[in-house]
Amino acid sequence: MNNKIRERLGKKEIDVISRLSYEKKRIVTKEDLDVFFNFSDNTRNKVVYRLKQKGILSPIKKGVYVFSPLEYGEQGAAINEMLVPPQFFPQGSYYIGYSTIFNYYNLTDQLFQVIYVLNTAFQKKRKICGIQYNFLRVPENRMYGLEKIKIEGQEVVISSLERTLVDLAYFNKPVGGLKVALEILEKELKKERCDIRKFIRFSAKFPVIKIRKTIGVALEERGYSDEILAPLIRSLENTAISSFTGSFKGKLNKKWKIIINAPQE
Repeated sequence: MNNKIRERLGKKEIDVISRLSYEKKRIVTKEDLDVFFNFSDNTRNKVVYRLKQKGILSPIKKGVYVFSPLEYGEQGAAINEMLVPPQFFPQGSYYIGYSTIFNYYNLTDQLFQVIYVLNTAFQKKRKICGIQYNFLRVPENRMYGLEKIKIEGQEVVISSLERTLVDLAYFNKPVGGLKVALEILEKELKKERCDIRKFIRFSAKFPVIKIRKTIGVALEERGYSDEILAPLIRSLENTAISSFTGSFKGKLNKKWKIIINAPQE
């Protein structure tokens, strides 16, 4: 233990740090401290306060902290940013998505600094351990096509590759707009790792009609057959005729019920 840091620590603080280091805990809850130590509520709160002041515990939310072992020094240790969202949603009613997961699947060389957490409970922006998190509240019908991965032994919910590609068509500004998003989509659908039929099923479930039509037209232009596109075609049978640009001057595509006019940006 760094002697300079040790001089600033009380015995109880040293005991907590030693135990958490032994347990290899990176995220610590109030309940963890109650299990490991026989502190009164008042003593526990004082120890937590002091460790927060010294940067050894960093708050995620009330009663949940990131633990930075002393061997990482004054600057502390970075934590995998994907480990934070599960602390807000113990029932799993969330997923990490949008540009965060564009990076995860290497869909673009751009590096994005914001972690997007889609969920059914609340909407807010928070900076946690120096990282910006955008919690976006979405309807329940957007919570599909998800999968669980393990990070440092903890389950984390993210959008699957095919679901991420649907989100890419919708949330396209970070990659440069819809045209670039569709170019990425075209390249990705040619790779073995992508299940085209699953992607079309997920597209057909997406609640934004314009995105379903956009994907349908794009896939048809790229040579996909009506047999493969059938779920997407059926999802649009009872929708009204619309336009990508808002103008109704142009050619009507009856299959997709869309006016094809100026190129999409």
